[in-house]
Amino acid sequence: MSEAPLRVAVLGMGWWSDVLSDAIKRSDEMEIAACFTRSEDKRQAFAKKYGCRAAASYEEILNDRSIAGIINTTPNNVHLETTRQAAEAGKHVFLDKPIANTVREGQEIAQVCKKAGVVLALGYQRRREHHFRWIKSEIDAGRFGKLVQAECNISRDRLGQFDLSSWRYTAAGMPGGVMLQIGIHYIDVLEFLMGPIKSVSARLAHLVLPGDNPDVANMILQHENNALSNLTASYASASEFYMMNIYGKEASAYYDLFSGLRHLKRGEKTARAIATEKNDTIREELEEFARCARSGGQPETDGFWAARNLAVIKAGAKSAREGRVVEVAEILASGE
Repeated sequence: MSEAPLRVAVLGMGWWSDVLSDAIKRSDEMEIAACFTRSEDKRQAFAKKYGCRAAASYEEILNDRSIAGIINTTPNNVHLETTRQAAEAGKHVFLDKPIANTVREGQEIAQVCKKAGVVLALGYQRRREHHFRWIKSEIDAGRFGKLVQAECNISRDRLGQFDLSSWRYTAAGMPGGVMLQIGIHYIDVLEFLMGPIKSVSARLAHLVLPGDNPDVANMILQHENNALSNLTASYASASEFYMMNIYGKEASAYYDLFSGLRHLKRGEKTARAIATEKNDTIREELEEFARCARSGGQPETDGFWAARNLAVIKAGAKSAREGRVVEVAEILASGE
């Protein structure tokens, strides 16, 4: 007999809470029991859409012993407070990336959950895409040989497509702009495939979007194995685009949104297409969270990983600000 679905509450109502909740609805492993946000109109609308209880307060949710987990999509600057409250109430937490706006807060969030014995999982769905899983399996099997370089781009057109007052698009709410908001996804994938990053040189630009945040970013990254990667991120491009090329001494892989995945072995003249099925990455990461909450297992992207991942972005922001190469260890030590 299968286990009953994990009962969760959604905290913070916005477009991403709906994306996650839609994914929960596609799964048999979780059910949305309640929701809360300070806006009564938003929580009533969410409750009606997803068939859950509109709680009168966060405390009401925390005191409900039938609710095992919190799906937290609140602004970055309240992740620590809201996650601490959940952990102290014995609730597991699925937290959207980034873990926080500072590494110090990210590390504290990870420690708070560890101390309370609750699962903390971070939403990094990109690494779960089947093309990246295929590349990872080939690297782990040794068929790429020595990893030497990677290049990637993650771009979207956001002109006229967002509310300027949203915390997601302000320097205070999302320091580092596009680098922190979407660039961090491909930082995660790069570290997943190429290994930890040790230093960053970066530039930021504000070219198209209104507001006060950079909309174009470029980062040169040196990994601990001394391989070099280049990442560009943009909210100012004409259309959506994703690209990642991984170069090894014995093989290379080339992925982009329009052409899919191709693979080339050393000595070959033509890259061959690799067929990979499109998978439901957001549902998969939420189901992993549910399984870990039941078993006490370790999610693939936990709080300690996420705090270190954030340190790479913060190193990039500092590099752009100060015009120098910044070591990730420097950021981890300072907690910036």
